[in-house]
Amino acid sequence: MEPATAVATSVAAQTPRRISILGATGSIGCSTLDLIGRDPQRYDVVALTALNNADQLARQAIEHDADLAVLGDPDGYQDLKAALSGTNVEAAAGPDALVEAAERPADWTMAAIMGCAGLRPTLKAVEQGRCLALANKECLVSAGDLFMKAVSRSGTQLLPVDSEHSAAFQAIDPGISDTIEKISLTASGGPFRTWTHEQMKTATPQDALKHPTWSMGKKLTIDSATLMNKGLELIEAFHLFPVEAGQLDVVIHPQSIVHCLVEYADGSVLAQMSSPDMRTPIAYSLAWPERMWAPTERLDLAKIGSLEFESPDKERFPALSLTQDAMQADNGTTTVLNAANEIAVEAFLEGKIGFPAITALVMDTIDAAMRDGISKPDTLDDVFLLDEVSRGLAQSLLSDKS
Repeated sequence: MEPATAVATSVAAQTPRRISILGATGSIGCSTLDLIGRDPQRYDVVALTALNNADQLARQAIEHDADLAVLGDPDGYQDLKAALSGTNVEAAAGPDALVEAAERPADWTMAAIMGCAGLRPTLKAVEQGRCLALANKECLVSAGDLFMKAVSRSGTQLLPVDSEHSAAFQAIDPGISDTIEKISLTASGGPFRTWTHEQMKTATPQDALKHPTWSMGKKLTIDSATLMNKGLELIEAFHLFPVEAGQLDVVIHPQSIVHCLVEYADGSVLAQMSSPDMRTPIAYSLAWPERMWAPTERLDLAKIGSLEFESPDKERFPALSLTQDAMQADNGTTTVLNAANEIAVEAFLEGKIGFPAITALVMDTIDAAMRDGISKPDTLDDVFLLDEVSRGLAQSLLSDKS
């Protein structure tokens, strides 16, 4: 049962908080609205956005009394407008409307638009200088330096939402961050943790989508199966936390109970633990700097009995080494890697390539880009151009393989 005092007093004193959710119909957006809907008097929903799901976005906007609902796909505008007819919710659509939604004054914005489509609106939200809950990987993987400079200029409080980065954020004391020796992100190992390389050659999309602990979208679930997702999270951690690339590591933890371990100079290791439910890190970011009640399963360590840890097998899962090399290159390679991976995952889901070919295609694309010459992006337009060129390279290589 939810306790009567669900949110700390200092958070309550600021309410109703103005909330915007960029990417409201995805799993992160839905989990955020689940938390907000349990205590609606504390929140004033400013804007909700989605890519093309007009019906669901309209239902969310009406239920949470949003001021504005925006579709990224302009073709859905009439459907959205019709679904919101007779309500006080304003309808809009198109890339410019997404940016406008991000610009509307909000105390806290959830940035959960998937892909590079989320870059421009998320940066606009950063410019408000408020609280930004970050669930968009591309902001840091494809444009990490640019994004973090914008955060610094605006004075925005950046709150990581990925369970591993949220865990690290909770375990790091800013006053002694110079004594950190290592940050280890945990990974479940995905559905193929115990599969041999030969077995993985025959893996189907249905096999790869059976994640053992987390419920996620298809793209993220495939990335978890290749361990590419964990590699991308290493790149994010490199930008988020005061460590060098060599101080970041991955440890396999099948139970997904411990989300991150931060090791300090005196040998102490601080770990954050919780049940594998994204509402825990979302709630932490939503209530920060306090904590709020969340309807998540409580840990019973005596019942769990034991927690397992093992080193990742980088031969069976080469995506980890690939992302670590890209991170250390510091020349735009991570932008290429991210773009190529999206093409490769889509090709696997469509049955065009086998499971091991996902990482192989990414490797080949990076090699081709390096032969052509990679320049580190200096502007957001540079990021979009390199992303576009990299996708073209990946598609060309995919056609050659086919």
